[in-house]
Amino acid sequence: MENRKFFELIPPNTKINFVGLLRPALVASMVSIVGSLALLFVRGPDFGIDFAGGSLVHVRFAKPQQTDDVRKAVESLDLSTPEIQDLGGQHVEFLIRIALADDAESEETSQRVVKALNTAFPEGGPDILRNEAVGPRVGKELRRKAVLALLFATLMIGLYVWIRFEWRFAVGTAVALLHDVIIVVGLLIIFGYEFDLNIVASLLTVVGFSVNDKVVVSDRIRENRRKNTRAPLAGVINASINETLSRTILTNGTTFIAALALYMFGGSVLHGFAFALVAGSLVGTYSSIYIASSIILLFERRPQPLPQAARKRAAARSA
Repeated sequence: MENRKFFELIPPNTKINFVGLLRPALVASMVSIVGSLALLFVRGPDFGIDFAGGSLVHVRFAKPQQTDDVRKAVESLDLSTPEIQDLGGQHVEFLIRIALADDAESEETSQRVVKALNTAFPEGGPDILRNEAVGPRVGKELRRKAVLALLFATLMIGLYVWIRFEWRFAVGTAVALLHDVIIVVGLLIIFGYEFDLNIVASLLTVVGFSVNDKVVVSDRIRENRRKNTRAPLAGVINASINETLSRTILTNGTTFIAALALYMFGGSVLHGFAFALVAGSLVGTYSSIYIASSIILLFERRPQPLPQAARKRAAARSA
């Protein structure tokens, strides 16, 4: 017993009134979702090479170089306007993107860019860290499959929860997972991260670890509901969230710290992936407490009014 208490971050007799904050939490979530969807459809995500198609070359010079010099070397190929990004601001690493309309040109263009850079900088020529080429039609197909993968993962998880628990738990879990993905996508757009296959992997990871906490909370709600069938569902949900709060903070907090370390020390290439995990761990914890629980409470069976004759008999007995 002493060992168990040693690992309890939150005292077992904690009685935080989470249910009392469901309404303002739902309002905040609706505002966040509407804002994220508005950004998604009005501004749109910044698709990377994986989804937009084109060529990408990531180079590193031995000595600092001017961005304009790198741009002139690439523009000498008479290609579409290249995008040159100075990674880290040290004028050493550059990311070169070129959008193309023809699938067959992508690989050839990457090779031409590398050759042009070696010609323009004969002394201390750049090291090629990454060289990717994706055709526009392939990128469009990857976008479609990425969306289907996220929807399929959410639906399959909802189906599992339905089989394992009840249909209202499944609806709550599925809605909460969609809530997490939409808000994380909105944050990625706000902070200007490119959407590529790494971002899709991070969103699927968010769905995976977020559902774990929701299943634990749902299981505790079902267990407490069986112990006391006459207790109000709101009280059961409140008690269940408080009982699992220590576990929620420990597990999700560990994920948050690991993702934050990856963001800080993983390099610029992993920033988008790590940022999605950091945001997903926070949003997933929030949705486990408020969104999934709100949906379960919304589908609570309301007591049916007594027939008129039964009401009269009950009134006579009370009199």
